[in-house]
Amino acid sequence: KDIQMIFQDPMESLNARHTVGDILEEPFIIHRIGTKAERAQKVRGLLDTVGLPARSVTRYPFEFSGGQRQRIGIARAIALNPKLVICDEPVSALDVSIQSQILNLLVDLQKEFNLAYLFIAHDLAVVKHISDRIAIMYLGQIAEEAEGNAIYQRPQHPYTQSLISAIPVPDPRQRVKREVIKGDVPSPINPPSGCRFHPRCPKVMETCHQEQPALRALPDRQVACHLVFDPAEPVSEGP
Repeated sequence: KDIQMIFQDPMESLNARHTVGDILEEPFIIHRIGTKAERAQKVRGLLDTVGLPARSVTRYPFEFSGGQRQRIGIARAIALNPKLVICDEPVSALDVSIQSQILNLLVDLQKEFNLAYLFIAHDLAVVKHISDRIAIMYLGQIAEEAEGNAIYQRPQHPYTQSLISAIPVPDPRQRVKREVIKGDVPSPINPPSGCRFHPRCPKVMETCHQEQPALRALPDRQVACHLVFDPAEPVSEGP
């Protein structure tokens, strides 16, 4: 009951054979909460909370748009008043015009129900909008972790710096220096020795080839990078 999930694809994560009412009532049935009438009332309340009309209870998922289906998935996730909601790319399958609506809904629900989110995404502009703390991962390991503003204003890890520089700037007059990463992502089954990012890092050092950097603390963050803690070592050219 305390941990729920919002999935990436709202069509695939909803049972096409069930009505919306059945989908939203199911958590209460599994946990034996309320009578039939009480569950029906809770379902109507959930629909209202996520901005869908009460008549939606008799309709099927295919009758809704992608954004509306994701609202149904969100309603199901918050039905049992969880403490933690895992959001797995919850807006990446939606049109850009709908993404902001869903993100704003998630923010409002977080305040209303005192929710904690584990928000997984590749779009750092989306992450910046919703996250208090951010962990940047590469090949299954955390490269850098800090509060949101610190990550975006003062990225320390070369991978983080490259990701931040790739965020589009809406002003065509503003020039941004891109930190381009070359090469392909190695296989996670057979990762490189030492730092997993070293085959693609533009600031790679000799130490990076042999020794895996530990996630170490700075005053405002944690970073797994030899360069940050041993900047005096000569830097070799990356691939």
